[in-house]
Amino acid sequence: MELRYWSLLIFLGSIWGSAFMFIKIATPELGAVFLVQLRLALASLVFLPLLLRNKQLRLFKKSFKYILILSLTNTAIPFVLFSEASKGSDSNMLAILNSSTALMTMIIALFWLKEKVISKQVLGLLIGFIGIIILVNPSNSSIDPYSASICLAGSFCYAFSGVFIQKYCININKMVLIGWSLVFGTILLLPISLFNLPTSFPSNNAILSVLWLGVVSTGLSFIGYVRLIEKVGAVKTSTVAYFLPVFGIIWGNIFLDEMVSFLIVVGCIMVLIGVFFATSNNKNLETVDGK
Repeated sequence: MELRYWSLLIFLGSIWGSAFMFIKIATPELGAVFLVQLRLALASLVFLPLLLRNKQLRLFKKSFKYILILSLTNTAIPFVLFSEASKGSDSNMLAILNSSTALMTMIIALFWLKEKVISKQVLGLLIGFIGIIILVNPSNSSIDPYSASICLAGSFCYAFSGVFIQKYCININKMVLIGWSLVFGTILLLPISLFNLPTSFPSNNAILSVLWLGVVSTGLSFIGYVRLIEKVGAVKTSTVAYFLPVFGIIWGNIFLDEMVSFLIVVGCIMVLIGVFFATSNNKNLETVDGK
């Protein structure tokens, strides 16, 4: 892979790794649901100029049912779950547990796509599972059991979406698929968000966090993600998952003064090793997980 694509990959990892920090900042003031509503709305505005081109509109109709499913499983639901989880967790833990998506993807693909599993993948699954246990243990980490469970549920949504795309959407234009899923995620979440409005006007930090999450972390970054898939393929692009917990830990420590204990580092390393081994045989599996 060329240096420019590696640079874009690392840049995306740093942007998505920062998303958990901004979620942590904005959620207390805006609430999980309303924050995601604004985030999806802003990201949709970034995508719409591209989606409304004639070429993209022609592809929309035949992709609609898949877009509708992914608008829930790949955007609205996991975004809300991770935002809700931030109330009882440091941002670095959200980033690390998000990496469990790859482990769950392997399990779902095993049963749904009937993919062959080699011994190295089983070993990776076991190592990653032990790492997750270390991370979600309240005596070892900065996340409560409820937040850990819904964070893992959000990761499961991303994993389901990745396998769903591989099974039904492999030949569908990814710009259409991802962009319109953001738009319809915004629409589907609107009725719920109207009953979850913030009680006071948000601070400047919360507003800036929403702008970053919507415009940069979701809108512009997703466009870059699609372009990278087109240039180097989904498998190489999916390695961005390795950078998320690293940058999540760095940004949380620098800007939120989050402590990084020895066991958190151990758990994070075990999850990443597990992800590496577990995904070593998934040559054709595409994942499109939103941060």
